[in-house]
Amino acid sequence: MQKIALSALSTLPPAGTDKSDHEEMTRALIEELGELQNVLFAQGKYSLLVVLQGMDASGKDGVIREVFSGVNPMGCRVKGFKKPTEEEMKHDFLWRVHKEVPEKGMIQIFNRSHYEDVVIQKVHQWVDADTIRRRYDHINAFERLLAENGTRVLKFYLHISQKEQHERLQERLSDRRKMWKYNANDLEESKRWPDYMEAYEAAFAHCSADVPWHIIPSDKNWYKEYLIAKTIVETLRSLDLAYPERKA
Repeated sequence: MQKIALSALSTLPPAGTDKSDHEEMTRALIEELGELQNVLFAQGKYSLLVVLQGMDASGKDGVIREVFSGVNPMGCRVKGFKKPTEEEMKHDFLWRVHKEVPEKGMIQIFNRSHYEDVVIQKVHQWVDADTIRRRYDHINAFERLLAENGTRVLKFYLHISQKEQHERLQERLSDRRKMWKYNANDLEESKRWPDYMEAYEAAFAHCSADVPWHIIPSDKNWYKEYLIAKTIVETLRSLDLAYPERKA
């Protein structure tokens, strides 16, 4: 069980961490990720699922744009999970998620995920506590199934402070490039910050035995991108990736 108290974890890089050095390392990691993804795609033996969770304005879109900037679009897909559709509500909560998992050779990125169904549902009490507990079990079984089928799952929680979140949400009112993201409800949801932290900590505790969570300090984008790129590259390095032999 992965017991994590988010309030005890910094949202900033360690003191003395050099920004320019880490940006340079991130560029090298992004280049290597492109090479590793090419082998992953050619070999077709494994797949990678990257799950990005975090509060509004934690920088999920930025991670996708920057960290995966060097990969071949042929081998990488992104799926954003929003409010379930009427059709999706008629199925079990994992139905819409299972359809989007990567086939062998592919990288799939989830911008939000199946964890919305044990976080926001818990915060708003749209389902009862017993249902949430059963969903933890279903998620664990689902992630084990993916692993047994050759899919490596990396789960990242983008850990920002509430102060940083408010600054980013306010920026959406003044920056024309970001105004389209503005949603007045985001500030209302921020008032439930303690409830969200409790819901995420519960998810970490119940859904980490097989696939651990990576808590990423995210107040500084350059450090967040470095840690995520490093984790992804190290995971792909650990696989026995190799280009297939020439066909006879």
